Amino acid sequence: MSIVITGATGHLGRQVVEQLLARGVDPSTVVAGGRNAEALAALAGLGVRTAHIDYADPSTLEDAFVGAEKVLLISGSEVGKRSVQHKAVIDAARRVGASLVYTSAPKASTSALVLAPEHKATEGLLEGSGLTYTVLRNNWYTENYDDTIRQATATGTILTSAGSGRVASATRRDYAEAAAVVLLSDEYAGEILELGGDEPWSVDELATAVADVYGNNVTVNQVSTDEHVAALKGFGLDEDTAGFVAALDANIADGLLAESDGTLSRIIGRPTTPLTQYVGELLGQ
Repeated sequence: MSIVITGATGHLGRQVVEQLLARGVDPSTVVAGGRNAEALAALAGLGVRTAHIDYADPSTLEDAFVGAEKVLLISGSEVGKRSVQHKAVIDAARRVGASLVYTSAPKASTSALVLAPEHKATEGLLEGSGLTYTVLRNNWYTENYDDTIRQATATGTILTSAGSGRVASATRRDYAEAAAVVLLSDEYAGEILELGGDEPWSVDELATAVADVYGNNVTVNQVSTDEHVAALKGFGLDEDTAGFVAALDANIADGLLAESDGTLSRIIGRPTTPLTQYVGELLGQ
C-alpha cells in the first residue's frame, strides 16, 4: 500500500515528501506525482516512486493510484479549472478505496475570500464522495511575500491596499509538516482543520521585520483598491492579474486571513515559524 502525493513537483508537495521521509516512512511506499519531469527526476533521487500526474488527464491518475491507501490532493494551480480537476482526483481515489487529505482555504465553506469558491466546491464533492477524508484549510504561505520582501530591500517601500488587515501566515514547511502528520495518523479522519500561523501580522509589521533584518527603513504605501490595480498594471501586470492581486489585499483588509487558533502548531508540535525569522532566512541574515 502506498501514500500518493499529487502536485509533488510543487514547492509544498516536495516538502511533504521530505517530511514523510524524515519521519521514517519507507521511500518505496511513497508515490510522488506531478507534471514537471525534471522535478520528478529530482524526487526519484530521494528514493521514492514517481508518477506523471496531470489533474486534467484522469488516465494518469488511474495508473498512479494503483495500491494507494492514502492520497494527498494538493489543490491545483489553474484557477477556474480546479474544482473539475479535483473531482477527477476524488473519483480516482474512490475507485481504489483510498482515504484523502485535501489542502483547502481558510473557512472555505463560508468565506468571501476570492479563492474560496473552488475550495468550497471541492469540499462539497468530498462530503458526498463516501471517502474518509481530512481537509487542511491552509492560511497564506509566508513565501507569498518573497517578492514583496526583496523589493522592499531594494526600494524601501511596500505597496499595499490591505490596510491594517492581518495575515495568519505560516511557511510551507509548517504546512508540509502538518500534512505529513495527518497522512501518518488516523486521528484526524473526518476533520476540517483550520491551519495558520501563531502570530498574525499586518503589512506595517512586515515592513518592520524587513527593516529590522535588513537594517534600512521600510515604509508602507497604503493605496485604494483602484489605485493598487492601476499601479500593478503600470508594473506590467494584465488587467485580470492586477485585479486579482488587489482583490486579495481587499480580502486581507476585511480580516479574512486574520484568524488562527493554534491548531497548526499543535499538530506539528512546535510554534510556527515567526515572520522575522523567515525574513532573516530569506535575506540570508
